[in-house]
Amino acid sequence: MDKSDLIQMVTDQVLESLNEKSLKSDQSKYKIPIGISVRHIHITQSDLEKLYGSGYKLSKKSDLAQPGEFASNEVVTLVGPRLKSIENVRILGPVRDHTQVEVSQTDAFTLGIKPPVRRSGNISGSESLTLVGPEGSITLKEGVIRANRHIHMPPEAAAEMNVKDDEIVSVEIPGKKGVILRNVQVRVKKGWVLQMHLDTDDANAADVQCGLKARIIKE
Repeated sequence: MDKSDLIQMVTDQVLESLNEKSLKSDQSKYKIPIGISVRHIHITQSDLEKLYGSGYKLSKKSDLAQPGEFASNEVVTLVGPRLKSIENVRILGPVRDHTQVEVSQTDAFTLGIKPPVRRSGNISGSESLTLVGPEGSITLKEGVIRANRHIHMPPEAAAEMNVKDDEIVSVEIPGKKGVILRNVQVRVKKGWVLQMHLDTDDANAADVQCGLKARIIKE
């Protein structure tokens, strides 16, 4: 290694150290925990029984961040129109009044479908897909979406951050692959736990690790 290479190596190390110190000193600005939302299903009781049998009830595997919501032990297989499939896609509870499948763009490529980016619950005219369970299968005419970026927050957090329900904001994620994400929906509800939800594609692009926090920025 010649002298110029050595100088460059030392310079790079110093800059990296300074960047890490700056990130740590600014960490107090980042207050919104990030949750990575892996492909999953919300389901009606009727559709659950078609897949798992008459009278079947979801069983809890683990609690999720939002009160009353849980990951169930039950999983299904997603099958696309060209018979491409993704197995072991978890059902989230409790049961809902409509069945909704949330996938990433990468999942959509695998399945050979084109689901729109939608807010949860807005499934009219969305993509179709077949769900296969241990006791049967169903083909959804609509209900498959790529969930929009969103933040769950209680009213007190919304007041502190000066945002309101259904507002669209930009969010900064720090780190070596830090990004600014736009078109993030604020969802405010009493009793909710503050958490931002990103699908696996967005999370991987920003190199999101467990415990990382984001912040709303005004542009």
